[in-house]
Amino acid sequence: MAALINNTKSLWRRSTKLKDGPLDSTKPGTGEEVVTFAVIGCGQRGKSYTKYALSSPDRCKVVAIAEPRPKTQKQFAALHNVDKTLVFDTWQDLHAASAETISTIGKRLADAVIIAVQDHLHAEVAVAFAEQGYHILCEKPMATSIQDCLKIETAVKDAGMIFGMGHVMRYSPYSQEITEIVRSGNLGELINVVQVEPVGYYHFAHSYVRGNWSNEKASSFSLMTKSCHDIDLLCHWFYPATPVKVSSFGSLKHFRKSAKPKEAGNATRCLECPMEKDCAYSAKKIYLDPVSHGNTGWPVETIVDGLPDIENVTDALKNGPYGLCVYESANDVCDNQVVNIEFSNGSTASFTMVAYTSAICERQTRMHFSQGEIIGDMNTFTVSDFRKRTTKVHRPRSEGGGHGGGDTGLIRSFVEAVSATQQDLLGTDASEVLKSHLTVFAAEASRKSGTVVDCVAFEREAREKLTLKANNADS
Repeated sequence: MAALINNTKSLWRRSTKLKDGPLDSTKPGTGEEVVTFAVIGCGQRGKSYTKYALSSPDRCKVVAIAEPRPKTQKQFAALHNVDKTLVFDTWQDLHAASAETISTIGKRLADAVIIAVQDHLHAEVAVAFAEQGYHILCEKPMATSIQDCLKIETAVKDAGMIFGMGHVMRYSPYSQEITEIVRSGNLGELINVVQVEPVGYYHFAHSYVRGNWSNEKASSFSLMTKSCHDIDLLCHWFYPATPVKVSSFGSLKHFRKSAKPKEAGNATRCLECPMEKDCAYSAKKIYLDPVSHGNTGWPVETIVDGLPDIENVTDALKNGPYGLCVYESANDVCDNQVVNIEFSNGSTASFTMVAYTSAICERQTRMHFSQGEIIGDMNTFTVSDFRKRTTKVHRPRSEGGGHGGGDTGLIRSFVEAVSATQQDLLGTDASEVLKSHLTVFAAEASRKSGTVVDCVAFEREAREKLTLKANNADS
């Protein structure tokens, strides 16, 4: 621990322009300092968020990590040149080390934590590090239960720390240009939005049939794990109006054993299936064939620890969940769902999430204003002004990176917010994030109950339950 403390002192000095002593981490300062990150979870999302630290080392730096997979941990630590004393196997180890340095020298290991662990862990990790005074960037969703979302909101507010949510779609140049038009009022009042998320047939098979988000009990329902992005965008565009009523319908329609082709027989894995070549969801087609042609990015990079080569991928398909027949997997989340929302100003929105598309997450949006219309596909959008009788195609700049530049936009905004200690630079806060999540929970409650859900009453009841639980715990 002495080595850790000495190394931490050295890192603070190198991360600031101050000559004497470490950065006062209780006040990140004027925007001149390098914002330091502790990354918890070094998988796909952890890597995506920290690319900005590699391209803009004058703005931010990864100084500590927690990752249980040894090869992934080693690669990530090497990529960001993280000192070995600040590399941990679990978030609990990192948290304990942070507690030691706080008690010993009054400093945290970093300015902020990036939480990119599995969804069901978000609340536990976020609350623990908020209590230690870290700013937090949490991958979506906020949490997998209403009570855990409420706990995060409370912890962040009590700590007074900056909170960022992985709703990256808000931060892409495409979405920001559309938002600017909405806020300008140039097309009149926004009255209705129709949003479609085409998840992608093999993306859904990868993530929501074979992958980490396939089972509601182990993770959450698919509207939350996949489409809280979209509900958040709808709430963002209609703000300050808020959702008042929501209804939803959906099901697991195709990815179930009853849909398994007879020609597949008793085969449970793609590599042993007699009709693998004729199956759209063949694991060989999705993972092994691309690797054989040198394509080692998503999704194949996510199924192995370390290098995604032929040997490792073949082993994963023979022994792991990603090689299972999609009709034999233990998935139970919806593969198609629709949501209807009424807002407090009388405006409406509809959203469709569907697995069976060739497009991969390229949202289709139609926005209807009192004086115009916007039609977009996440790459370009067309604005029609009814008063001027004009139509103009917009092609937002491409910044590269994930989600149309949204990954970069979010992390850049988070760094700016932490540097200036201004939550509003993120354009949202924990309470607004909570409200959009509650709308998602309400939509799923509607789907399961077959009723229209009153969003105001739904939130009130959720808060009352948390208060009652807290009072019972104190008594």
